[in-house]
Amino acid sequence: MKAFLFAAGLGTRLQEHTQDKPKALVSLAGKPLLQHAIERLKSFGISDITINVFHFAEQIISFIEKNKSFGVNIRISDERDQLLDTGGGLRKASAFLRGRESILIYNVDVISNLDLNLLLNYHLQQNALATLVVRSRETSRYLMFDTNLQLAGWKNIGNGEIRISRPDSFENARPLAFSGIHIIQPKMLDMITEEGKFPIIDLYLRLAKDHAIKAFVDNSTIWIDLGKPEQLEAAELLFGLKE
Repeated sequence: MKAFLFAAGLGTRLQEHTQDKPKALVSLAGKPLLQHAIERLKSFGISDITINVFHFAEQIISFIEKNKSFGVNIRISDERDQLLDTGGGLRKASAFLRGRESILIYNVDVISNLDLNLLLNYHLQQNALATLVVRSRETSRYLMFDTNLQLAGWKNIGNGEIRISRPDSFENARPLAFSGIHIIQPKMLDMITEEGKFPIIDLYLRLAKDHAIKAFVDNSTIWIDLGKPEQLEAAELLFGLKE
C-alpha cells in the first residue's frame, strides 16, 4: 500500500502556531505532526509516501531531508504555484501514486489509533473504488450512506444544502462524519476529470453515482482532528497520560 499525506494546508485555525511554520510541523508531545504521521504509516509497513506542500513548503522539505526521509521513500508534490485543495492535490500527485497498490490518503493533522491493516482488508473485501473512514460524531456536514454503506450523498445541516448521488437511497441514508482517512484504488486516478482547485468530496460524490464508494465505520478509541488549539491541547493531554 502506498500513502498520500495531505500537508499543504494553511492551518488558519491554528494561527498562533502557524505564523512561522506549516501546520505539519506543529509539535505534539515533542514531535511535529508530520513525524507522527510518517512513523504511524511506517509502522504498518508503508514505505512509499507522497506529501503535498504549500505553506512554508521549504521547511517541510528541509525537515524530511534532515531526517533522511525517516528510512522510507518520500516524494514531494509541490503546490507552491497554487494551493489545490484535496481533490486538486490528489490529481497533481497522481504521477507519484500510480501503480497496482491501493493508496491510503491521510490528513497530517489527524491522530488516530485505527488499525490500517483492518481498513485495507475491508476495502479489498468490499471491492470498493474508494473507502472513506467515518465516525458517528456531531459535525455540521455529513456524508450520507445507505444500508450497504454506499455513499448516497452529502448534507450540510448548518445551511440545509444537500447533494445527492443516489436518489433512490438518499432519503433513508445514515449521516456519518468523515475522519480524514481514506483508501482508493489506483484506477480512480484516471477517473478524475475535475481540474484546478477542488475538494475530493466533490469527486467522491460524482463517482458514487456509478461506482462503489464505501464507508468504513471507525469505532477505535482515539480520533482527534487537530484543527483547533483546544484539540491540540486535548491531544497533548492524551499523549501525556499515555507516556
